[in-house]
Amino acid sequence: MKYLLRKIMLYGFILWAAITLNFLIPRLMPGDPVTLLMERMEGQISPDAVAALTAAYGISDEPMIVQYIDYMGNILTGDFGRSISYFPVPVTELALQALPWTLGLVGTTTVLSFLIGTALGVVLAWRRGKVTDYMLPALTFLNAVPYFWMALLLVLVFSVNLGWFPIAGGADRFMVQGFYPEYILSVLYHSLLPAITIILSSFAGSVIGMRNMTVTVLGEDYVTMAEAKGLKPSTILFTYGARNAILPSITGFAMSLGAVVSGSMLTEVIFNYPGIGYILFQAVQSQDFPLMQGLFLLISVCVILANLLADVVYVFLDPRTRVEA
Repeated sequence: MKYLLRKIMLYGFILWAAITLNFLIPRLMPGDPVTLLMERMEGQISPDAVAALTAAYGISDEPMIVQYIDYMGNILTGDFGRSISYFPVPVTELALQALPWTLGLVGTTTVLSFLIGTALGVVLAWRRGKVTDYMLPALTFLNAVPYFWMALLLVLVFSVNLGWFPIAGGADRFMVQGFYPEYILSVLYHSLLPAITIILSSFAGSVIGMRNMTVTVLGEDYVTMAEAKGLKPSTILFTYGARNAILPSITGFAMSLGAVVSGSMLTEVIFNYPGIGYILFQAVQSQDFPLMQGLFLLISVCVILANLLADVVYVFLDPRTRVEA
């Protein structure tokens, strides 16, 4: 319990630091959202509108500590300001619209990639030295292929040349969003190629890492003792081998799970998939500081929560974390 309390306090401090940096960085940069918006409108904004925009974006001449207190209050109420490129839509609304798309595609494929990679890595470790080792060069190649290159190649072959999948979008643009069979099938159809891209580009790393770690664990003395005691091979593999070998993989999985909210940005951009990564790319292109600020904070929170979840899982998998020094 003390282990988890220490971790919660640590991640609480990291969260506070992330929020503070998120507050300071835009205020230390030259310019402000209102000036950018006026430049885009080519000066076609009245002085009264400028004052209203200044208040809407939370720009103030108050001391920095007062602005910081107001900012923390807005964060607690879920108010991240208004977007410049989508003005006057609030940042929170844009994030909530894009979040289900990213969680549905990138979240699901990340979990599937980890499960497939971990299971296959354990099997390859148990069958080391056999014909299955010929898979390792292909897995090493897949692990080295960048997301964007894999996405472009699959789009060229299966969308442009063969026409089996749509080139871009999250669903048929002529359909009304809703939970009805036709729209759900359209969403699944549009997500197949991006999902295949993410799984092919990410599962190989899990396979190689899990195989190497399992091979190392299977060479330990306690595994040799288990074999000498005549335990079943499946018991040795999963109870003694895989359970200990998976611990380092959980940390990597937690990091990738936390980064799900940012999406596989390049994949989402290539497929014009309406997720967090695609909106973040548009915000960077448009210099939409309020939207970038809100999305960065959302990503930071998700990474922290994912790592905290990994530490909780560690408590159940590794008895050493439950034993006081």
